[in-house]
This record gives sequence, structure tokens and C-alpha cells, in this order.
Amino acid sequence: MRIEELTVRLRARSGWEAIELGMALVRRHAGAIWAPWLWLTMPVFVVLNLGAWLIDAFWLAALLMWWLKPAFDRVPLYVISRAVFGSVPGTRETLRAQRQWGVRTLLHLLTWRRLSPVRSLYMPIDLLEGVQGERLGQRRRVLGGQAYGTAFLLTLICQLFTVALVLGGVVAVLVYLPQDLLPDSMQAAFRIMAIEWPVWLHVAWNALLWAAISVTEPFFVGAGFGLYLNRRTEIEAWDVEIVFRKLRARLAAAVPVLLAAVLLAGLPGHAGAQERHGGPPPTVPAKEAPAPEKPTPPTLPIVFGEQRVDDRAFRDAADRAYKDPLLDRKRTEGSWERRKKQERKKSDFSLNGNPFLMALANVFAFIGEWGLWLVAGVLVVALLATARYWWPWMRGMSRAPAPHRDSPQVDALVLPETLPDDIAAAARALWRDGRPRHALALLYRASVESMSARAEIALPPGATEAECLRASRRMPRAEDRQAFALMVRVWQYAAYGQRLPAHNEFDALVGELQQRYGWAA
Repeated sequence: MRIEELTVRLRARSGWEAIELGMALVRRHAGAIWAPWLWLTMPVFVVLNLGAWLIDAFWLAALLMWWLKPAFDRVPLYVISRAVFGSVPGTRETLRAQRQWGVRTLLHLLTWRRLSPVRSLYMPIDLLEGVQGERLGQRRRVLGGQAYGTAFLLTLICQLFTVALVLGGVVAVLVYLPQDLLPDSMQAAFRIMAIEWPVWLHVAWNALLWAAISVTEPFFVGAGFGLYLNRRTEIEAWDVEIVFRKLRARLAAAVPVLLAAVLLAGLPGHAGAQERHGGPPPTVPAKEAPAPEKPTPPTLPIVFGEQRVDDRAFRDAADRAYKDPLLDRKRTEGSWERRKKQERKKSDFSLNGNPFLMALANVFAFIGEWGLWLVAGVLVVALLATARYWWPWMRGMSRAPAPHRDSPQVDALVLPETLPDDIAAAARALWRDGRPRHALALLYRASVESMSARAEIALPPGATEAECLRASRRMPRAEDRQAFALMVRVWQYAAYGQRLPAHNEFDALVGELQQRYGWAA
């Protein structure tokens, strides 16, 4: 992937900023997206509705158009995935690519992955990366980790927006009907639909669904692609890599300029050449003194001339003009209307005489009575479906982590400033008293001092185990170096890994160190 050719500015964005980036890509390349979309979906719409008309099942055509959305979604994804690299495909190229591009994963998208709530986020992984099997599952888990909730909300919002467009189309038809003919027209429409829907009404309803899907689906795919780009930027640090590539290009372009500057710096200057040949010195023009500022003349004499207007006379004339009754005349008019006409209009548009308004009122009443319960049910189902993502986090907040039962309780290591005369006996006494770490610390300290004396080196205060091991290489005998390395390893296991040696191993270690370093018994 040639990320240096990206036409978008990559940076770490939030989920909603990434969605806006994807929708901006769709808006910028709208012509390249919707032209092949219409060429692909319109013939399918016509064929499905013709077949549904033959078998008298128009609902099946609407269901199939909705189910085939993943196949249609390849069009906007193909366009914007090429457009972000500066190569916007044409309509023929996009339609020609639909024959083979993504056909291998199309069966998965139309079967068990069709109802995925995060299909917009996972489609770029399926179609653009081309991974299969276990690798595909790993990529889905990695890229969909933090963006899963945002992608789920994106799917829900796009579905609600599609429903809003469908309802808006129905209401738009009712708005343009004449108000005088609305009751009769609605009654006739309800009678027709109650008996049997005509063919044109079925086709119009399916066309409205197809139009709503055609408006929202490219934005849905583009927003998911924006989330995909953002997740790859966060995980793979594309923005940092692009900066380094641009820096390398600028440095490569600046090398010839630097070489030319170095060569020119070694050549004699132009001014020195003029002096050697007796040329006239360059003249520097003197700086002109600024001209004194002129006072700004008043504006009123320029506009009105020298003749001034009498303000008092003007105000008197204005007051006389406002007192003229022709300028401020109020008039009250009244008219008579028949009361029977008003009552007739009110009865025509009452709920009892209008079945459409009665049905609409019942719908709003049902939503007002059961809407909150439906929303609560949807939220409960969503929480149960996503419990594996948030339940471990909530369970971890409920209680503090309990201390590990197997972790040994140790006290602070306090050693004497000077080593005892009999180091081996003092270490064994500490071991018998139940303080094994103190015993090992004493052995380690005594081993470091003995090693320093034999290697004839002075260690700095606070030297680490690695520095002590490097210093022990100066000891002449290999057996002494091996004994010191064994002591360091046992001490590191006890101090950092909480792994104490056995009793017999401790005795063997004390005997080995006492023999090698000649500690007094």
C-alpha cells in the first residue's frame, strides 16, 4: 500500500471524526459513486419487480433489494478506496470491477455476516485486505476493538435515517394534495388498500424504499471506511511513517543544493573581484525622508459645500410632518361571515370524520404509550449482545484486586555495615531463623567484596548485578567466576522472582562460596 500517495491528512481521530472523514470522501466523489450505483441497482430493481409482478409477491422484491445491499456496497467502497490514493475510477471501470472484485467473500456477506451490526467496519477488511481463515478473525478483532461501539451506533443511525426518508416521502405526497380533496382522497385510498393494492402502488412503494437506500447506503459505507482508516492509523502509525517519508524526500532533494552551496562558498566573491580590477564601489541609495502628514480636511464642507443646514428649522419641519394625520392614520374594518360554514369546515377535518387522521392519531398514541418500552427493550437487547465487551470492565470496577495469596510476606532487608567474621555461620543462622532473603543478601554482599578484592577493581556504590558480573571476568580462575555467577543468579531469583533455593541447595551454595573465597570458619 502506497501510503505516501494518500490524498487525506492522516492523524489520530476520534470515532465520530473518522465517520465525518468517510462521509466527506463520499461527498467529494459523489458523481463517481452514484453513477455506477444507479447503473448497477436500477436494472436489478426492474428485474426483481417484474418477477414479483409475475408471481404477485412485491414484498419479496423489496426484501431482496434490502438483502442485496452488501453486493451493492462494493461500488462506493471500490471508488473511495481508490480515490484516497488520487486515482478516481470511472463508471465503466467500477462496473467492470464488480464482476470479479470481492466475489469470493460475497457469499459470506450475503449469508451469516449479512446481519452484522458492524458490517461497514468489517467490509474493508474482507474486500481490501483479502485475508481468509484465522488471519481474518484476528484482523477483525484487532481493528474492531475500540471502534466496535461507534460502528454499531453508525448502523443504527443509518437505519433510522432510511426510515425517516421513507416516511418523509409518504408525507411529501400527502402535503401536495389539495386540502379540500384530502378527506375524500384519503378515504378512497384506504378503501383501495383495504381491498387490494394496485400494481402501481406496489411499485411506487418499492421505488421509495430503493431511493431511500440509495441515498443513505453510500454514506454508510464511506463512514465505515473512515473508521477503518482511523484504526489502521492508530495501530500501524501511518501518520508517523508518512512524515518520515516526506522528510527523507526533502533531505534527498536538498543534497544537490547543499553541494552547490559548498562549492560556491569556496569561490571568490564578486565584491573582491571588483576591488582587484579597480571597479567602482557599489552605491547604496539614500533612504528618502518620509513626507510630513497633511491634516485631513473636514467631510461636511466637501459633501454639502460651504452652505450649512439649519438643524433647528429641519427639526421643526420634521415634527410638523409627523403630525400630519395622513401619515399616521389607523382604520378598523369588520366583516360578517356565516357561522354554519365554519362549523361545516370544522366537522370536515375532525377526527371522527377522517379515517386517515384517526389512524395517524392511533399511531402516535401507540408510540406515546409503548415507545419508551420498545426503546428500553432495544437497549436491553443491545446490552446483552455486547456484554462480552463491557461486562469484564464493569466487573473489574466493582471490587479492588485482592492480594495474591501465594505471594510471600517479606520484611525490609537491613544488613550490618560491616561483614561478620564468620560469614557462612551468620548466613546459616539467618536461614534457620526464617529470614532466607537476609541470608542470601549477606552472601551476595560478601561475594561482591571478595570478587572485588580478587579482581583488583573498585566498584562504584550501587553497582548492579550486570556490572558485578562484568567485573568478575577479571578474576584469574574460572572456578571463582562460575561460583560468583551462581551466587548472582540465586540472588536474582530470590529478589525479583520470589524463588528461594531449597535447604540442601543453600547449604551447597554456602559451602562452595566458603571454599572458593576462603571465608574463615
